[in-house]
Amino acid sequence: MQGCPTGPGSVQAAQDRYKHEGVQVREFSVPPAVTVGDAANLTDPVWDNAEEAPDSVQFVRRAVDASGRQDGWTDVTCRQFRDEVVALARGLIAAGINPGDRVGLMSRTRYEWTLIDYAIWAAGGVTVPIYDTSSPEQIAWILSDSGATACVVETNGHAMALAGVRDGLPQLEQVWQIEVGGIDELVALGERVDPAEVDRRRKAVRAGDIATIIYTSGTTGRPKGCVLTHRNMLSDICNAIPVLPNLFNEGASTLLFLPLAHSFARLIQIGTVRARATVAHSADVKKLVDELKEFKPSFVLSVPRVFEKVYTGAVQKATDEGKGKIFASAEQVAIAYSQALDTPSGPGLGLRLRHRVFDRLVYRKLRAALGGRCQNAISGGAPLGARLGHFFRGVGVLVYEGYGLTETSPAVAVNLPGAIRIGSVGRPLPGVTIRIADDGEILIKGDVVFQGYWNNPEATAEVLTSDGWFHSGDLGELDNDGYLCITGRKKEIIVTANGKNVAPAVLEDRIRAHRLVSQCMVIGDRRPFVAALVTVDEEALPAWLREHGRPDGTPVGELRNDPDLRAEIQTAVDEANQAVSRAESVREFRILPRDFTEATGELTPSMKVKRNVVEKTYTAEIAEIYGD
Repeated sequence: MQGCPTGPGSVQAAQDRYKHEGVQVREFSVPPAVTVGDAANLTDPVWDNAEEAPDSVQFVRRAVDASGRQDGWTDVTCRQFRDEVVALARGLIAAGINPGDRVGLMSRTRYEWTLIDYAIWAAGGVTVPIYDTSSPEQIAWILSDSGATACVVETNGHAMALAGVRDGLPQLEQVWQIEVGGIDELVALGERVDPAEVDRRRKAVRAGDIATIIYTSGTTGRPKGCVLTHRNMLSDICNAIPVLPNLFNEGASTLLFLPLAHSFARLIQIGTVRARATVAHSADVKKLVDELKEFKPSFVLSVPRVFEKVYTGAVQKATDEGKGKIFASAEQVAIAYSQALDTPSGPGLGLRLRHRVFDRLVYRKLRAALGGRCQNAISGGAPLGARLGHFFRGVGVLVYEGYGLTETSPAVAVNLPGAIRIGSVGRPLPGVTIRIADDGEILIKGDVVFQGYWNNPEATAEVLTSDGWFHSGDLGELDNDGYLCITGRKKEIIVTANGKNVAPAVLEDRIRAHRLVSQCMVIGDRRPFVAALVTVDEEALPAWLREHGRPDGTPVGELRNDPDLRAEIQTAVDEANQAVSRAESVREFRILPRDFTEATGELTPSMKVKRNVVEKTYTAEIAEIYGD
C-alpha cells in the first residue's frame, strides 16, 4: 500500500544492536522495517482497501431499527467506508473547512468517531480529539488553544457543555452534533461539491503535514497539545504491523472500547484499517461483556485496570458460587504454567495435566467472557504487573504489554510473539531507539517522536533536544537483550527525610494487584517514612462483606478501621514491600472513604492519579499518618 511502502530494512533482516556501559545496557535500537514516503498519508489505506478488497468487511456497526433502537450488527465493507468518508469529506469542504484547519471531535467510542476522523483527514484538515468526559473548562481550553474553527460533538450533554463556553471561542464557527443528524446534514451539504475535490485535497496532504493535535490529559497543569504528523503515526503503525502479524491481519477482529481520544486506541484504529482487520465499537462499558460475547473478537486492547477487573470479577464469582478454593488452585496452576513456559524444559507432565483439568473447569469460562475467540490482547497506559500477565497467559490469553506516550505516536516498545518477557514492556519497535540517561530517564528517538507542543515552544524545549531525542519523564532499565522495564516517573520520585529515593510505582502496582484494591497512592516526600493511601474496589467489596459477615451495602466509610479489612489490605502491603528495601517499604496506610474518580478531579481521562489533587483532598488523612 502507498501509505506503508516497504523500506530497505525488513523485519527479517533487522539486526538488534546495543552497546554496554559497565553492566547495564544503555541504548537499544532496531532498524526500521518500513520507511514512510513523503507523499504518504493516513487516508491512503482507505482508498487502497476500496480498490484492492472492496467487499471485505472493514467495520461492523450497530444496526438501528425504525424506532431508533439498536438491533444487531451490520457490515461496512471497504468500499462502503471509502464512499462514506468521501461523502462526509465533501460536506466538510462545503462547510468551509480548509486544508490545515483544526476540527474538534468530542464523542464516545463509536463508528462515527472513526468515520469523522478519516473524513477530516481526507478534506485536508487536522483532528483535535476531546475526551467525552471533559469539563466545559477543558473543552474551552482545547478548542481555544488549537484554534479550532469547527467541532463535532455527540450528545446533548456535550452540546450544552460547549454552548456554555462558546462566547469565549470567537474562532469556532460551526458545531455539528452526531445524535441530532449532524452527519446527515453535512453529507447533504456536500452534494454540491465535486468528489474530485476530495481526491485533490487528499493527495495534496504530505507525510510531514499535521494529522492531529492530541491534548495530553496531564496530572498537573493545563493539557498540552501534542502535534503528530501523518508520518509520525504511519511510522508507528506500519512498523508495528509486521512484527504483530497475529493481531493485525485480514482475518483478525477487535472490539474497540477505550476512548478514541486516547492515542493508544487511535493507533489500533489506524492499524486495523491498514491491515484490513474488522472493527466494532463499544461506547457502553456496562454492555461490554455482552458485546464481547456477541462480537467474538480475535484480540482486544485495554488498560491494566480492565484486566484487573476481569480477574477480580472472576474471583468474586467463584467465591459467590462456593468455588473460591477451586479458583485459587486454578490461579496458582495458571501462573506456574506460564512461568514454566519461560524455562528451557517447559511445563512438566504433572503441571500440564493439572492445567488441562483447570482449562475445562475454569479457564474456558474466562476466555468465554472475552467472546471465546480471543487469544491475544494488548495492554498499555500503565504497568500490568508480572503476576497478572502470567495469570492471563496461563488461562490462554497472551497479553502483549507495551509502552509509549502520546508524544511518541504512541507506541515505542512492545512484547512480541516469540519475544516476550512478562514483567517488561518489550523491546523497541522497528525504527525506534531507546536510551537510558545517566539519571535513569528513558530517552526515545525515531520517526514516531512528535513535532512539539502546539503554541508552546518552552514546553517543547524542555522535552525535545535539537538532535531529536525525546525526554519521556519515565524511568526505566534495559536488560542485555533490549527488554525495557519501567521503574517509575521521574517527577514522582519520593525523597524521604532520610534522603532515600523511592519510586512509588513499584509499590503502587503491587498493592493495586490485590482484588480488594482499586487505587493506591504512595506518599512520603520529605517525610520520615513511606505510607500509602488506598481505595477499595466497589465491585469486589460486596463479596468481601458476605465472606466476613458484614451487612450488605455497608459503605467503605464505615469500614475504614475494620480490623479484618485492614488485615486484608495489609497482606497487599506486605507483598509489595517484598519488592523493596526496608527504607523504601510502606510503614503505614489509610483506607479512604471512596474511590478516586475523574468527576472529583483525582483521575485523568486515561485513569492516571492526579497526586496533587489527592494530597489536597486528603490533607487530614496524611496529617494523621505523620502526626502533624
